Amino acid sequence: MTKPNNYSTVNMVICLIYSMSKWISTYFKILPNIGIPPIATSLLGR
Repeated sequence: MTKPNNYSTVNMVICLIYSMSKWISTYFKILPNIGIPPIATSLLGR
């Protein structure tokens, strides 16, 4: 542990990638059920 700052940054990035991949997989599972038009309109509406 000579570089604790570097280690924590790497750990944070790994955590972020893991959570993002979980969110994306959940999103694509839900997407067919909801349908694309409502999501498109909500994204464009903002």
